[in-house]
Amino acid sequence: MSASPPQPKRFGLARVLSKMGLASRTEAARLIEAGSVQVNGKTVRNPEHPVRMEADTVSMHGAVAQPMAFMALMLNKPRGMLTTRSDEKHRPTVYDCLPKDLPWLAPVGRLDMASEGLLLFCNDPKWAAGLTDPATGPDKTYHVQIDRLPDDELLRALRTGRESDVGFLAVKRAVVLRQGDRNAWLEIVLDEGRNRHIRRLLQAFDINVLRLVRTAIGGLALGDLPKGRYRELSAAEVALIDDA
Repeated sequence: MSASPPQPKRFGLARVLSKMGLASRTEAARLIEAGSVQVNGKTVRNPEHPVRMEADTVSMHGAVAQPMAFMALMLNKPRGMLTTRSDEKHRPTVYDCLPKDLPWLAPVGRLDMASEGLLLFCNDPKWAAGLTDPATGPDKTYHVQIDRLPDDELLRALRTGRESDVGFLAVKRAVVLRQGDRNAWLEIVLDEGRNRHIRRLLQAFDINVLRLVRTAIGGLALGDLPKGRYRELSAAEVALIDDA
């Protein structure tokens, strides 16, 4: 007896829309629950409804959903903006810097509200997950202004690491860029990144961060992109990140 042909793999409907680059899982779930998504011509309101991507037809707002072409852009995030699409307290977000008619794009990782610099957006969740994975993601470079003058002992200690309120933290590289009479700028490189990694580590040494600017991800540098401005990445620039 001949073996039966393999059946198409099933995924939850919200995950399918995310894999197609049309929405985040959360946004897709909202669209589905609102009745905006159809599977094989029938409205489905369950975000976990099983879908065979190779066999079923998914529509949004009455039009057949097509996978989006890969798109990634970089933003020079200003200080004082949240890395989120919306905020219940109506504080400014990074999406205020982007045109309202852009296709769906999600931040790749985060910069906290007080931090500035290079922030990526893309419509490919798998690519984004690879960049933010501590084991596979590229190094991230930051310029950090601190409220004291560092010495060699401090730089060694940052590389050696220290326990913090979220566990053990360390940096891959720390060097002095420039210093004045009372404060200094460091260049810090991370090969992993926990929430508020640099701030928490420096706080463990009783050092306050005055400014924190991400200047590079892998081989992609922020360059002279003005604050609050964005631009789409070229294929060569995406390769600079992927090959890091």
